[in-house]
Amino acid sequence: MTLLVTGGTGFVMSVVAREWLDRDPQARAVILDRSGLDSIAEKFFAPVRERLTVLTADILDPAQWGAALDTHGITAIIHGATVTPNSRPSDPTQPPEANDPAAIVDVNLMGTVRMLEWARSRPGIKRFVYVSSGSVYRHNGPDWSGEPLPEDGYVAPLTLYGISKFAAEMVTNRYADLFGLSAISVRLSSVYGPMDRVTGSRNVRHLPNRVAHMALSNETIRPNSLEPLGDYVLSSDVAKAVMALLDAENLRYRHYNIGSGGTQTVGDFIGWAAERFPGLKSEISPAETANIVMNAALKTGMWGEYDLARIERDTNWRPTPARQAFHDYIDWIAANET
Repeated sequence: MTLLVTGGTGFVMSVVAREWLDRDPQARAVILDRSGLDSIAEKFFAPVRERLTVLTADILDPAQWGAALDTHGITAIIHGATVTPNSRPSDPTQPPEANDPAAIVDVNLMGTVRMLEWARSRPGIKRFVYVSSGSVYRHNGPDWSGEPLPEDGYVAPLTLYGISKFAAEMVTNRYADLFGLSAISVRLSSVYGPMDRVTGSRNVRHLPNRVAHMALSNETIRPNSLEPLGDYVLSSDVAKAVMALLDAENLRYRHYNIGSGGTQTVGDFIGWAAERFPGLKSEISPAETANIVMNAALKTGMWGEYDLARIERDTNWRPTPARQAFHDYIDWIAANET
């Protein structure tokens, strides 16, 4: 079987492609991305490189990639090519999406349309997975305190990124109905883990990434508060979840949350880092001098825990316990990053 992974030279999608290749020595994968493999990705894929094809092309121009894909016998697609708004260091007060708003909509929505157009006339494709985001959710909910956020009832994106992601989900659903595709969308909570790095389409570094690197470099961690939280899921757990959804014989839903199964605070990650580095120093600091600044008011909706009942009902996937996941990531950084 041959899996197509769009956006596969970046963060999460590279881990997805590697998971596919690792679990079956006969499997092959094709990555379609506007960027080639950087040095980190070359090292990451080295053990499976002979079974991986990388096509460097623009997702918005099928003339660059359609005919080439036809030669590989694609059997499944994980569409993760996306533009994540990047902040501009010269003007940190400007919303990141204001830098190039048209590109966000073009790639995230119309790139999905281009891939669905190609997929709908290829009968050999067994499943299409669209990689969406928790950014499609509103900033508050659920209605009852303490409950995890379900897939239905709380969708109200405010940013262009979230709006384009939700629009692409709906287009994916409609193509599934019109052309008989087995197509679903996965909504990821905040992802960190192996292969998390700055790329041409993403410069976001989530809390666990920053804490882990500070701990490894023996840097004093100075958060503005220990209280801010989020649902932080490991990238390798995301990859395994997507594989479980690819394998499932029957899927009862169009949308699936993928998260950690809980929430973790700034204090949790610093405490877990201190378990591995007993001499680690940390101190709460005012925002002006803190090296980790987060908003403690963001605790519900897209910022809270994601309900995993759907994926746990339809597959045997379960997330790695949060403390173990973070320790596993520290080990991965130590072994793979300088």
